[in-house]
Amino acid sequence: MHPALKKYLAGKIALSPAQEELIDKCFVEKSTERNEILVPAGSIARHLYFVIKGCLRIFLTNEEGIESTRFLVFEGKMGTAFPSFILKEPSVAAIQSPEPSELLMLSFEDRESLCKNIPGWETLNRIELEQEYIKAIRRIENLITADSRERYHLLMKDNPEMIRRLPARIIADYLGISPETLSRLKSKR
Repeated sequence: MHPALKKYLAGKIALSPAQEELIDKCFVEKSTERNEILVPAGSIARHLYFVIKGCLRIFLTNEEGIESTRFLVFEGKMGTAFPSFILKEPSVAAIQSPEPSELLMLSFEDRESLCKNIPGWETLNRIELEQEYIKAIRRIENLITADSRERYHLLMKDNPEMIRRLPARIIADYLGISPETLSRLKSKR
C-alpha cells in the first residue's frame, strides 16, 4: 500500500496484510501536470481521488466563463465531483490539478468493494464525509456572513499554505472576492 495512504489510514482502521493488499489493488496511481483537467464538466466523475502530493480543484464555470471554486483538496485528503461520482451522472463541476500532483484513484466499484470487504471502511468514509460537509457548510456561512477581510484572515489562520501555493485568481475565487480585493488585502498584512 502506498505510504501516504497507509499514513492516512493509521489509527483510523486496523488492517490485516490481506486487507492492505486488497486496498493496494483498488487504488491506481496517477500523476498530473499543472492545470490538467481530470474530469471535464459534463462528463462523469468515475474516481475518488486521494491526494499524495499537490492539490485538486473542483470548480464550476458559468455561461460567461467565470469560474467558481467549490472545493480544494490537498495532501492526505480525498475528493471528487461527489454528486457525479455517487449518482453516475454528468458532473456540473470540473476537476483540475492546479499544480503538478500525485494521486491515487479509487473507482466507484472498488470503493463499494472496500466498504463491503474491509470492516470499518464504510464508517471511515462516513466520518470523512461528515467532516468535509461541516467544512463546506462553514465556508458557505462565511461567504454569506463575513466580509472579504474576515474571510481572508480566516483562510490565513486556517490554511496559510493554500495562499502560498495557489495562484491569486484561485484564492480570490475560493474566497468569493475579486483578485484586486485579494491584492489589497495581501498588501495590508
